[in-house]
Amino acid sequence: MVGSALVKHLELQGHDKIITAKRNELDLLNQEAVRIFFECNKIDQVYLAAAKVGGIHANNEYPADFIYQNLMIQTNVVNASHCADIDKLLFLGSSCIYPKFSSQPIKEESLLTGVLEQTNEPYAIAKIAGIKLCESYNRQYGRDYRSVMPTNLYGPNDNFHPVNSHVIPGMIHRFHDAILNNKKEIAIWGSGNPKREFLHVDDMASGSFHVMNLDKNKYSLHTLPMLSHVNIGSGIDCSIKELAETIAEISGYKGKLTFDKTKQDGAPQKLMDNSRMRLLGWKPSINLKNGIENTYKWFKDNIDLIRMN
Repeated sequence: MVGSALVKHLELQGHDKIITAKRNELDLLNQEAVRIFFECNKIDQVYLAAAKVGGIHANNEYPADFIYQNLMIQTNVVNASHCADIDKLLFLGSSCIYPKFSSQPIKEESLLTGVLEQTNEPYAIAKIAGIKLCESYNRQYGRDYRSVMPTNLYGPNDNFHPVNSHVIPGMIHRFHDAILNNKKEIAIWGSGNPKREFLHVDDMASGSFHVMNLDKNKYSLHTLPMLSHVNIGSGIDCSIKELAETIAEISGYKGKLTFDKTKQDGAPQKLMDNSRMRLLGWKPSINLKNGIENTYKWFKDNIDLIRMN
């Protein structure tokens, strides 16, 4: 999802020499394969969007996979970029890097000030390591490796698995199936009370491109060598209950919504402070309802391919 949105945005900006590699073409867990790839391609900028991602269920079930694979992907790509003398790299992290009980909205300065949310701690630690990896190469080698922390993303090409995906694509799939199967009730995981912020992936791509191409002096005015990451979000959150009601309305589902309080909620609220991005000259353009409508249409248009995968 993220990679395809970045490629689309780069193409819209007039870039016609974009180097990509599919999973069956390059194993990012293989250090030697990554080194050879960077040696054999003439690259001047790297957007590091690859990651193992998933929702609460996947993070709980596969913690070793989440920490190991993300650490390996980041380490291999960042080091190979440095060894290939690539000066500019953008690392995409996640809002889960912040402590569970951070003051809201969450400022970049909250990093490493408290205990992480336990349901995604391995993934969060890997992403924190990615930020510090970029900062360390900047400090030791003078690189210009930047990090952006998107809030919860959604959009076309997302993972729509009904159990292992993030909340919006998972709900879209479940609501769509409930309509097809005439289900009178849908159970939503958790109490419905936690509040989450969401950003359409096209806005994320726009914000990432903006950060990557900022003048280095301007970027340095709003960051520090050991606090260099920047939040990217919408600045607006909603409860999971409100989100479910919105998806029900957009999909046309008329049944009953219930909430399974035996399932974990995660952090009570995750709203990021996006003032730094606004100072850097960027803000999002897609509101949540329009973004979900766009995503649901894409899902319906591609349902056969999604189910094959």
